[in-house]
Amino acid sequence: MTDPRNSAPQSSPSAPSTAAAPISTDPAAHPASFASDNWAGAHPEALAALAAANVGHAPAYGDDAWTARFQGLAKELFGTSAQAYPVFNGTGANVLALQAALPRWGAVICAATAHIATDETGAPEKTGGLKLLTVGTPDGKLTPELVAQQAWGWGNEHRAEPLAVSISQSTEFGTSYSADEVAALAEQAHAHGMLLHVDGSRLGNASAYLGTSLAATTAEAGADLLSLGGTKNGLVGAEAVIVLRPGATPGMPYLRKINLQLASKMRFASAQLTALYEGDLWHRSASHANTMAARLGTGIAALGAQDPGFTLAFPVESNGVFALLPAAAAERARTRYAFSEWPGRPGLFRLMCAWDTNPEDVDALLALLAG
Repeated sequence: MTDPRNSAPQSSPSAPSTAAAPISTDPAAHPASFASDNWAGAHPEALAALAAANVGHAPAYGDDAWTARFQGLAKELFGTSAQAYPVFNGTGANVLALQAALPRWGAVICAATAHIATDETGAPEKTGGLKLLTVGTPDGKLTPELVAQQAWGWGNEHRAEPLAVSISQSTEFGTSYSADEVAALAEQAHAHGMLLHVDGSRLGNASAYLGTSLAATTAEAGADLLSLGGTKNGLVGAEAVIVLRPGATPGMPYLRKINLQLASKMRFASAQLTALYEGDLWHRSASHANTMAARLGTGIAALGAQDPGFTLAFPVESNGVFALLPAAAAERARTRYAFSEWPGRPGLFRLMCAWDTNPEDVDALLALLAG
């Protein structure tokens, strides 16, 4: 017998067809949220770059002028040895970078909260064939002492060999590594023959918070590989792997295709990436998101002075705010704004700001929290 829960309702042949209602283009129908910076739309300057690249025919698969320009820009930003590989998304960038750098027996040391360990549905393991060696951290940041917990067993055929350390900049808890902190991790990794990979999906936010260049906590600090973000800072399906050390990823051109990350019309990704990173767009967008997060964090801290149920769980060092909120306050605020409770941490909520978050929404959210 067919289970009715798995059966679609049968329509009469004479029943009129009904087209889906058109999606409203009224901004009021798509209100602001604090769920994720991925919820924000595309930056107008990214869309302008897309439109400008949409002219005539151009060679496919990266043999175009826009991709050549982005290649040159990567060298300007990260050093003359840098090689850029545009891809579609951040998970693809992380898996591709690490898979291209490590042999089949290689393992990656990362924070237990790292995106590659918690939010990529096992893609590094299933697609990349990599073993992740996770380490618990108090604030999302690895240290040499924490890495040492998993940095052992080289030459032991019974253990996946640690051959890379991966950090997120900024971390999943919104904290940011200083250049010195990254340099210490790079020094430790290289001393053991390991690579240092930076998941930089929010590198712009960390750099804007620290007041540094994009290279300061990546290439200049000794990192070997970088997943350079774009989507969370206003682009449309455009990220990149930046190989910072020559020879670190000999199979990259082949694996990008195998991993379904080789765009035929690459010029559209490259044009957006160039628009974001050639001038100050990345800094303007990230700084604004950070400023909104700081405003929100300050407001929650002020509420905490009156009610200890409101507590900032981590310093606000990028565009994310992690706060313990009273259940009633969170329920009240979520009647208007979307945001999420952190898995496994009841009462801890993540509130993300984006390039287009406005202060009026931040203040309205705080008013709802305050009741």
